[in-house]
Amino acid sequence: MKNRIHKPSIVQAIFTLSACLGIISSALGMQDQNLDHRKGTLIIQTQPGAMIEVKQKSHEFWFGAAICNGIFEGEFSDKDVTKYKQAFLKNFNSAVTENALKWPSMQPTADPPNYQVVDSMLEWTDANNIPLRGHNIYWGVHQFVQPWVKELNKEELRKTIMARGKDIGSRYKGRFAHYDLNNEMIHKNYYAEQLGEGITLEMANWVMDEDPDAKLFLNDYDILTGNRLDQFVTHVEDLLKMGVPLAGIGVQGHLHTDSFDPAQLKGALDELAKFNLPLVITEFNFPGQRSKFHKEKGEHKFTPKDAQHAAESLDEYYRICFAHPAVEGILMWGFWANANWIPESSIYDKNWKPTPLLKAYRNLVFKEWWTTTKVRADSNGIAEIPAFYGDYTVKVAGKEKQMKLRKAKGSSKLTIK
Repeated sequence: MKNRIHKPSIVQAIFTLSACLGIISSALGMQDQNLDHRKGTLIIQTQPGAMIEVKQKSHEFWFGAAICNGIFEGEFSDKDVTKYKQAFLKNFNSAVTENALKWPSMQPTADPPNYQVVDSMLEWTDANNIPLRGHNIYWGVHQFVQPWVKELNKEELRKTIMARGKDIGSRYKGRFAHYDLNNEMIHKNYYAEQLGEGITLEMANWVMDEDPDAKLFLNDYDILTGNRLDQFVTHVEDLLKMGVPLAGIGVQGHLHTDSFDPAQLKGALDELAKFNLPLVITEFNFPGQRSKFHKEKGEHKFTPKDAQHAAESLDEYYRICFAHPAVEGILMWGFWANANWIPESSIYDKNWKPTPLLKAYRNLVFKEWWTTTKVRADSNGIAEIPAFYGDYTVKVAGKEKQMKLRKAKGSSKLTIK
């Protein structure tokens, strides 16, 4: 992707100064970040002195990944499909359609849309209680607008866009956790060029006419690097002034190189948090899109040292995002090397062997950020247990119950005697 040259912003200047002063590490406190906002309290009422066993089952925070089309349209062997699904359920609690929902994928010609892949994905995620993001309803970057759509006159174009929005809204009402409304608008937006900036509000309204509860997100790139942060902030402000019903902000996490700037990442999240909208890291890879392993495919061997560096970078990136109060999820843009646009960023290689990135990822999500404990109830039969927001199994004297701890409530009470 080509980038325009921008004058350094005030935010970028501050980031640079911070780096020069050498205060990044202490400011971010990578190993000692306060995660109190990620925890609530489990309150268990039982017999005095009873032993209580608490085991976390899943996080409320989204630790997810993209689902590739090929798994649901016969591209891979049955063995690989089984391994893919098992690996997904073992490691992730949320998902996003990688290509299936994109308009060019569903309707490359003026013939009726093909819903098969999307429907199959939803059937599988629903069966496994996996919330699914819909990526994306529209994509106005020129090379991703179908030739048949570009042939339409303005009146036909508006009617066709309306039909697309209403079709997705009605057919998938209540099925998707949230949608990317119109992908990467700050880079190119064919629809606005043809029909004016107000088309974005119309797009949102057409979807929500059919699904009033649809949650519509933005999704764009080069934001967390700081390169397009100022432009994106202005874009969000303009859309909100226009009345576009934004439910959240999606920012892609793969525009870095073989490294990333922690201060840039945290600073961008801080800047976006001022909108008081949920932030989701929608497309994470490490190494990133500007890495030599992606830009110069086949010219560089990915060594064990490179893999270890990637794992350490994943650890740091996830820590920054999980520690930030505005962030509600991180989704990898591929996790198996045979179905990942940057194979080196995968947590499993092509033969399903775990890579160092998997160890780093699971150490955070399922060990460091995971609540499993045993405690005794006090003399009143009560135990108050700090725990990460999520779903739990509680056992007392051979009895077992389930409970949910949600950030919106802060605590959850269970009586088990």
